[in-house]
Amino acid sequence: MSATILDGKAVHATIKDELRGRLARLAEQGVVPGLATVLVGDDPASTWYVGAKHKDCAEIGIASVRRDLPSGTGQQEVLDVVDELNADPAVTAVLVQQPTGLDEFAILSRVDPAKDVDGLHPANLGALVMGEPAPLPCTPVGCVELLRRYDVPLAGADVVVIGRGLTVGRPLGLILTRRSENATVTLCHTGTRDLAGHVARADIVVSAAGVPDLVTPDMVRPGAAVLDVGVARRDGRIAGDVHPDVREVAGWVSPNPGGVGPMTRAMLLRNVVEAAEASLGARGGATA
Repeated sequence: MSATILDGKAVHATIKDELRGRLARLAEQGVVPGLATVLVGDDPASTWYVGAKHKDCAEIGIASVRRDLPSGTGQQEVLDVVDELNADPAVTAVLVQQPTGLDEFAILSRVDPAKDVDGLHPANLGALVMGEPAPLPCTPVGCVELLRRYDVPLAGADVVVIGRGLTVGRPLGLILTRRSENATVTLCHTGTRDLAGHVARADIVVSAAGVPDLVTPDMVRPGAAVLDVGVARRDGRIAGDVHPDVREVAGWVSPNPGGVGPMTRAMLLRNVVEAAEASLGARGGATA
């Protein structure tokens, strides 16, 4: 068996094309969505991610502004920048690139929930828990979107999520157990006993632990879908959680890089557009 590759790059391009139509309708009503990013320091990966997001925006007609702050920038200065962007009517979405090396909870909490493009404001995470509409975290919803685009069955599926982080593991479990997905989720982590046993029973495995080759071929049930969301470095290169030979056992595998990463960016773009549509709707405009 050779797995079907879940090509996040291809789906990312498709979603950008889909969003162009929605952006055209917004433009007819005088609305141009605007994404603002805040980057603290010069971490190469963070700098690349922010640059890629601005490139995506330029390609489909979303305005964007970068606020790049040097290493050593203090907490209050970052909060002041967030306040400025919250107050700017041309900015419909705000992203604070993590990590900042500062109090992440305080910074995420300062972003206007309506402009929280990453879906990590406590109010938006709380809305997810309560089943209320709100911006969703980009990477978890990107995982779900990628599975749907390749017709991987979700309803009734047994899913193992490896990783308990705020940006992927915990919100992904909540998203997958909504009635719209209707999966059964086991949330594992690096301290889970018999991780291999849990993985072996899963229809879908999503690994976001940041441990290279954590998921090996002998662990995976033949025909399962395996999404590699792990980010680590080995010999100076990005290494995922999933051993390359897993694709000889699984039915579907997302590559890393090229799988969930582009989907995260696609979902961010969609959140930017939806924030602008919501803003227009609040002012009494039509979006359809």
